[in-house]
Amino acid sequence: MEALALSEAKEEALCKWPSRRGQIPNRRPLSERPWHIEARSQVGHWECDTVIGASHKGAVVTMVERKSGYAVMAKVSNKTCELVGSAIVDKLKPMAARVKTLTFDNGKEFAGHAHIDQQLQSTAYFARPFASWERGSNENLNGLLRQYVPKKRAMSTVTDEEIRMIQNRLNNRPRKRLGFKTPAEVFHQSLKRVALRT
Repeated sequence: MEALALSEAKEEALCKWPSRRGQIPNRRPLSERPWHIEARSQVGHWECDTVIGASHKGAVVTMVERKSGYAVMAKVSNKTCELVGSAIVDKLKPMAARVKTLTFDNGKEFAGHAHIDQQLQSTAYFARPFASWERGSNENLNGLLRQYVPKKRAMSTVTDEEIRMIQNRLNNRPRKRLGFKTPAEVFHQSLKRVALRT
């Protein structure tokens, strides 16, 4: 019990790291990510971000798998390290076999990356500040989300059901780069291959 309280206190301390960009402890730069990940030849490499609501209230945590374009989203009431980290773990843990790396920007909401890695058995990397193209899949996903949830819209008006609907629409939309397969088809085919091997 004491060990659990100690680890929670440590996580809370990490999340209260100074808010200036570039101040996240133990961040691993994207330059250290294995080069083969760039080729999108393997499912399991994710990019994560947050899309904020009007007046900076509320946010949607967006996660996208690089090869398939498969999207996972979760609404959070605040863009805190604790809420964002919990949303990432909750949404990705059921598919942990397909979570190898996570790439974040330098927002303080990702200061708990070590805890996320521990929960998902993943490896986190951080893009360079102001280099959004280094997480191009995620920037594209955020743009698609904005078609449904414009910047001026208050996140309090966005329901979890609507987020699921948006996620399902985007995951079932054929993509040219996937040979007109859907992100869901490509992602779930990789899950079936894992099941056949075990």
